[in-house]
Amino acid sequence: MEDDLLQKRLGEAARTAREALGFTQAQVADAAKMSPAVYGRIERGGMMPSVPALRRLAVALGVSPAVLLDMSAREVPTTDKDLPPEIRKAVGILRTWPESKVAVGCGLLRVLDAAPMREE
Repeated sequence: MEDDLLQKRLGEAARTAREALGFTQAQVADAAKMSPAVYGRIERGGMMPSVPALRRLAVALGVSPAVLLDMSAREVPTTDKDLPPEIRKAVGILRTWPESKVAVGCGLLRVLDAAPMREE
């Protein structure tokens, strides 16, 4: 994603999260320990925050930094190393599928989940 587009999307995501909370720009800026002018520029898509500022902003808005960076679930790697290898492999495969194929796969999983298991 181009940097300008990323800045714009980050600003839109921040504004959406702020409005959902019913906060003013000044309230978010205060919670994120930045000036209201800087936060306003970020929200308008005119400035990319530093990594520490992005983290503070995510905490202030109660969202994941991935949300602010417009990252899809497929782009965010799983960090749960306790998952069994079969599940990690399945998740890896699902990340390569288009949305339409994921929907079909989820339907299949629901059918399998509802089916009674036979004792072997």
